Amino acid sequence: MDPKSRTPSQLSATQLQAPLARLLRPLVRLCIRSGMTFPALAQLLRELFVNVAEHDFALDDKPQTDSRVSLLTGIHRKEVARLRGAGAPVNVVPATLSRTSAIIAHWLAAPEFTDAKGDPRPLPRTADDGAPSFEALVGAITKDVRPRAVLDEWLDRQLVTIDADDNIVLADTGFVPRGDDDRKWYYLGRNLHDHIAAAADNVSEATPRFMERAVHYDGLSPKLARRLEARSRELAMEALKTANREANRALAKDKGGDARWNFGVYIYLEEPKDAREEGGDS
Repeated sequence: MDPKSRTPSQLSATQLQAPLARLLRPLVRLCIRSGMTFPALAQLLRELFVNVAEHDFALDDKPQTDSRVSLLTGIHRKEVARLRGAGAPVNVVPATLSRTSAIIAHWLAAPEFTDAKGDPRPLPRTADDGAPSFEALVGAITKDVRPRAVLDEWLDRQLVTIDADDNIVLADTGFVPRGDDDRKWYYLGRNLHDHIAAAADNVSEATPRFMERAVHYDGLSPKLARRLEARSRELAMEALKTANREANRALAKDKGGDARWNFGVYIYLEEPKDAREEGGDS
């Protein structure tokens, strides 16, 4: 069902309060840690409420009015008039991030760039006769940027290292952005958006549309919780690598379009404060 056709009786604001409070708590913690104040967040939410009501809840063949946006959002009509027209939120992937992700995904998926176990192979900078190399890897994705420029950028960001044989090795940071890497902020927004969008669609429909499940146990010792976390990381990475390989192969034969797909995994471990401080087994 289209969200703009829903009525308040179909979705209960009262039922939403408790899960929304739990969902927002870690985000509020992140806001405070990052220096974003409540007034700044409130202003952002005000703009988003107007934007979503304007773009996602417009009636077919009827212009969206300030009065209707005000009715949907509870925001005063004069404030609605001031905030409208800014356009839908921008969803464009930064060019450098898109290029980096595509090259790493190819390195993890293409048979010529992976070993017998499916792990990314160390690559020489160049190679003769079309043999696998970092130059060939970058060239398979883009001709607009020199492989040397990509390598310099990746070395600076610690996405790759150079081993004793002068081969280029993909580092763990190639998978997980850290430090001041701007990718982590992009992925924070994209991955949380997609997870919440899937869950929101599922609770809004009679039959859940998306796969959104978790295995969870409470009352564990910190030692067992950490062991389960480590094992789940192994299982998750295998699933992600398999999905990436299949998608990469299919992409080569796809005619392209406007659709988007995201397959993600999350793991969360919550320990007593004293166990976190000690960092040992309990």
